[in-house]
Amino acid sequence: MRLREGAGRMVRAFAFRPGGGAGGGCGIEYLGQDEVQGDSVVNRRASGWGRIVLPLIFGLAGAAILIGLGTWQVQRLAWKQGVLAEIGARILDAPVALPAAPDPAADRYLSVAVEGRLTGEGLEVLVSRKRIGPGYRVIAVLETGPEAGGGRRILIDRGFLPEAARGAARPEGGTAITGNLHWPDEVDSFTPEPDAATGLWFARDLPAMAAALGTEAVLVVQRDPTPLDGAVEPMPVDTASIPNDHLQYAVTWYLLALVWLGMTGLFVWRIWQRRE
Repeated sequence: MRLREGAGRMVRAFAFRPGGGAGGGCGIEYLGQDEVQGDSVVNRRASGWGRIVLPLIFGLAGAAILIGLGTWQVQRLAWKQGVLAEIGARILDAPVALPAAPDPAADRYLSVAVEGRLTGEGLEVLVSRKRIGPGYRVIAVLETGPEAGGGRRILIDRGFLPEAARGAARPEGGTAITGNLHWPDEVDSFTPEPDAATGLWFARDLPAMAAALGTEAVLVVQRDPTPLDGAVEPMPVDTASIPNDHLQYAVTWYLLALVWLGMTGLFVWRIWQRRE
């Protein structure tokens, strides 16, 4: 046991120790100033370590989670690049005949060749192209020939029509189309309804377009030009419209982990400094 007494800035310390007195009895021993100060430093250091353990554990655990999320996004990036490579290869495959009942999952981006007759029916979907400006996607109706089941009515996305060329007569007659099956996902709660007065649409809503034009809900996006195109330029399916943001996500998670570690280090340093 230690006893301290002091007046003003003078401090004297005594320790009660068994066996410290004469004859082996208990006694009171005077403690020097160095011993008292050394004991105080040890106590402060022990207290400092105890105060930083929990924040340090919390900081390292948070950084580990953020780094794990960044690594997961890197793995997703590799997976997505593989998927895009497969899609790109499928888009350019040799065309096959139009399936009797195309499946949105199994036949997405399938390269097909169809022959038939453009009926002159169709609609325009408002779009914009970089360095060109606004225009329209021309959606036309094709009645297939015998090789595609005969008498089937499907939709053809013929491509981009500049705004200045709108109003020209829609082509009619026999043609052969090479393109890819596609099921666009462009409609959300903010998409306006089609303008009935002008026939202008604001997204490729496949079921709605098929219902409006009396066709199957089958869309072939034209890839190669045809003699009937006129001012229309094909806009083939490609992987550019498929989002792949995993690299950005990975960088974001890693930067957050770096910031988290920096803040943890600063917080721990400030706690350690206050131990004095």
